Amino acid sequence: MTLIGKMYGNIAQPQTKVILSAAALSNLKIELLSFEYGVTNQSPEFTQKFPLAKVPAFESLDGFKLTEGAAIARYVSSLVPDAGLLGRSREESALVDQWVHFAEFEIHMDASMIYAGAGLKLLPGYNADLHKWHEERVVRSLSDSITLADIFLATAIQRIGQTTCGAAEREQVYPHVFAHHAKVTSDARIKDVFGESGFIEERLVYN
Repeated sequence: MTLIGKMYGNIAQPQTKVILSAAALSNLKIELLSFEYGVTNQSPEFTQKFPLAKVPAFESLDGFKLTEGAAIARYVSSLVPDAGLLGRSREESALVDQWVHFAEFEIHMDASMIYAGAGLKLLPGYNADLHKWHEERVVRSLSDSITLADIFLATAIQRIGQTTCGAAEREQVYPHVFAHHAKVTSDARIKDVFGESGFIEERLVYN
């Protein structure tokens, strides 16, 4: 693999999983730096390079700096066009962007709200109506060969399997959705990046 730079991020963070997966599928390597949230990203050394103090934060070998997970993942995917992560035409590339946006904002965001509200109990004011609203928005499906959109969707579906869909829902209601997740995350090049799914037996309910 060809080293292209280094990145601050946490492997448990979905955006970090996406970026490292995009690199691996392109036969590229990114050095993942040790990181402690609230400490590393508030240090003068970090904020001098990344003033917004956000992670993941990427720096290429030639000093190009970038934050925001989708932007970093797209940049990494663009380095090896033949890998096909951004599609093979302008139209396919636009569709990849469409589904990346869909996975991030129509699936993962709602699943994360359920995770924080019903799972971790971290959201004041979270209630049964909000839970139902997020739950109704949360599950969709996608496609065939692996693109950057598939990786984003797989991270979103992983969160769904940790919140909204227990074993019964995964096996009986949305088998094709979770088959897509299994297909993407079983790829030998990125299997270690995704790690254990953390799927739950019973879906989280608000009580």
